[in-house]
Amino acid sequence: MIAVVDYGAGNLRSVTNVLDLLQAEYQVVCDASSISKASKVLLPGVGHFGQLCNAIDRLDLRSALIDSISSEIPYLGICLGMQVLFSSSDESPECKGLGIFEASVHKFEISERIPHMGWNTITSQAPSLLVESSQVQKSAYFAHSYFCPVVPSTTFTCEYGSVFSAVVEHNNVFGVQFHPEKSAQFGVGVINKFVGL
Repeated sequence: MIAVVDYGAGNLRSVTNVLDLLQAEYQVVCDASSISKASKVLLPGVGHFGQLCNAIDRLDLRSALIDSISSEIPYLGICLGMQVLFSSSDESPECKGLGIFEASVHKFEISERIPHMGWNTITSQAPSLLVESSQVQKSAYFAHSYFCPVVPSTTFTCEYGSVFSAVVEHNNVFGVQFHPEKSAQFGVGVINKFVGL
């Protein structure tokens, strides 16, 4: 069973619609016990880094998420759900992320319009379990003002003023900065890959 984490601000309906399409077994959860029993964890995220960090602490989910990841349960973070895998964010410097990746999330400092919203190309940097090997370049839908830097676990990058991580993968941990649930058939394929892990 996939635990889809509801912390009060995620875009759950679009994600669960894709899971329904794929006939995946899932449950929307907001408690640590359900996360600890899940075979996979999916954290959709929209909004503010600090809001998400405070919510997972308020709901007592931080330890459950970290323990689940440490137990090699597959985790997929979408957008803000990916950013929280990092140590910190310029958006809320006082808040700690999960610290799976020892780097900080930064704000775009470019003359381009912010947020980075709409379709953009992602480019392969390393083999991926989430994206078909034939898909060296693909378009995905983004909506974000802060970005994760390129780290050793980056498998796909995107460019919007700066080159940033579009996909990170490390053992059982996966994060996508784009919204697969809004990225048409390509995005459905990404979620399907996660479901099939």
